[in-house]
Amino acid sequence: MMVEERFLLAKERIGQIKNEQVLAPQFQAYFVKMAEFLGMACENYEFVRKGGLKNSTLGELKERNYRLYEDILPANYGESYANPEACTARLGEGLGQILCVLYAELRSIIPFCYEGRLEDMAVRMELFLEIYGAFCCEGAECGQLPAGESLRDTIYWYVSDYTRDATEQKLRGLLLPEEDFALNILEGDLTEPKYLFRYGEYVTENEIKTWEHLSALPKETLKKLADTYTEGYRMGFLATNKDISKKKTVNIRYRLGFEPVIHLAVGNFREMGLAPTIYRAASGILQGGGMGRAGYYGALPNRQYDFDHKDDQALVLDKKLVQLRLEASRECFEKYKEEAAAFGGPALVEVFGEKPVKLQEKPGAARLGKAQQKLSVAYMAAAGELQNQYIKGEERSFTIIAFPGPEIGEGFPEIFDRVIEINTLDYHLYQRMQQRLIDALDQGQYVVIRGMGGNKTSLKVMLHPLRDAAKETNFENCVADVNIPVGEVFTSPRLAGTEGTLHVGRVYLNGLEYQDLTLDIRDGMVVDYNCSNFGSRELNRKYMKDNVLCHHDTLPLGEFAIGTNTTAFVAARKYHIEDRLPILIAEKTGPHFAVGDTCYSHAEDVPVYNPDGKEIVARDNECSLKRKEKDGEAYFNCHTDITIPFDELGEISVVTPEEQVIAIIEEGRFVLPGCEELNLPFGDTKAQQERVLPHP
Repeated sequence: MMVEERFLLAKERIGQIKNEQVLAPQFQAYFVKMAEFLGMACENYEFVRKGGLKNSTLGELKERNYRLYEDILPANYGESYANPEACTARLGEGLGQILCVLYAELRSIIPFCYEGRLEDMAVRMELFLEIYGAFCCEGAECGQLPAGESLRDTIYWYVSDYTRDATEQKLRGLLLPEEDFALNILEGDLTEPKYLFRYGEYVTENEIKTWEHLSALPKETLKKLADTYTEGYRMGFLATNKDISKKKTVNIRYRLGFEPVIHLAVGNFREMGLAPTIYRAASGILQGGGMGRAGYYGALPNRQYDFDHKDDQALVLDKKLVQLRLEASRECFEKYKEEAAAFGGPALVEVFGEKPVKLQEKPGAARLGKAQQKLSVAYMAAAGELQNQYIKGEERSFTIIAFPGPEIGEGFPEIFDRVIEINTLDYHLYQRMQQRLIDALDQGQYVVIRGMGGNKTSLKVMLHPLRDAAKETNFENCVADVNIPVGEVFTSPRLAGTEGTLHVGRVYLNGLEYQDLTLDIRDGMVVDYNCSNFGSRELNRKYMKDNVLCHHDTLPLGEFAIGTNTTAFVAARKYHIEDRLPILIAEKTGPHFAVGDTCYSHAEDVPVYNPDGKEIVARDNECSLKRKEKDGEAYFNCHTDITIPFDELGEISVVTPEEQVIAIIEEGRFVLPGCEELNLPFGDTKAQQERVLPHP
């Protein structure tokens, strides 16, 4: 049957449901609501197809966009069928959970209406009708409800049947420039904000205000932003001795509203010989959506909704499905292996500033069981290894830069301009001061880190021995290349002997808040963990395991770094936005520690050199070295940075093999000679008096 015929048949059948009364009232109400939503999606498809986007006013487009996302917005979420607590209360714990997950999957249809992807619309509409048919059959013939297991099977086979198609669509979006839906928008008319509604993403005043602010900036400022972003990408290849000339594509990821900068960046990349690939962030079980947004995306309608549905795959995840997904990935990578080899890596523009939301563990939400958690971990490891076979870590690079959105508050224009300053600090000045830090750290056998003022951190971090200190170093001098802005020196610690407690009173990691986050470490591995977000130790540990340990029982300390961007730290305090900073900037505002893989994951065998010519030899640890024996035990496929702010930092000292102690930081201030200028943003009188000129 032709796709269009399938779509029209499904559309017609769904349109009839609102007039039917064959189920118990609570279930009939659910299916009528779902039918109304799908009818609205189909109406939007026709609206786009007939040129409605071009012919409508901005106000009309706003209203149409709002209606698509209205049901899951915080003001309405309490009564929404997308809310697992509300849905299970109305429809029962078992069936309610399944129908709640079904609704979330149906909502992934919205973007397809705008891209004209009829088959993707049809398969979701057919899934809905199959589930509805199961209720009608049981209700009409037996007076009973369908078995939950039968409904799970229906969703399982939907995922199984279309996994290969979804996998290929995702890979084509990553690797093929001709998948150019977003590029056509970027290269169209950006002179008025109506273009934002062409994506099919949720659009608020924040995206419009971002566009307004960027459009009002001088052309030279816009060019500076685009140049910083794209030059960071190029420098990433240069700094790691990778040949960018072998690459043909770069994947651009951004949030709506930044098109004036991204448009210029596309031109810059093309001048480097790189064609842009731009794909939409995934949503739903079939596409593999989750809490994060990898790709381009609009406003986030409701973080609680994302949190409630992050584990929806729990309804279907089993060993057979994992194997199917891996087989589909391998087949697709093999089909596009030439394009994969020419892929350079991602270039990301992150946006921060949203007001933190205290998320709740909702009853009725799908959650992975222990066996499924292990399956998920195993899948991520295998998928990472598979991707690395075709997109080799030792040949690709990336870059990330971040800017605030209007959600940050009334001071948005001023804060945005301050972040431009932070993102464009003097590369060479920081390089010189950070080299002073590295020269001191390279004398050490281990580093001592202690907190102050209620911070309970007490850590001993072991360093790798240097065989030839004249040619080797442990720490990378990180300036403005892959991680913009400037401001850190980092290493992969030795695990054996690394021990102690890491504590932060309050920190945000990947958009989630942690209060009194504590990790106990022995021989470089996490042996205990806790926080104080919830009223019970069990819930706190589950929250930590799910979101910091990424379902692993333990993780290694993959990175130790000293952030040097005191300008960013002071700006965050001045504008009271410490809790809004992305990890990209937050990690530069103090020492930080990453649990998970090292910064050189999958590229440990590629020589990397600092500007002074020394090779960074601390690219491995005892876990990553297992890749030479058992790949499955070498990588954890996660890397979460945890930063201690300067005003909670009592001491960082390096201890030499002769037990000489070299002080780096004391009571939140750099005390190592040659690094005094790092204290200037604090406004200390002593720092001002001791100011030194940049070293030649």
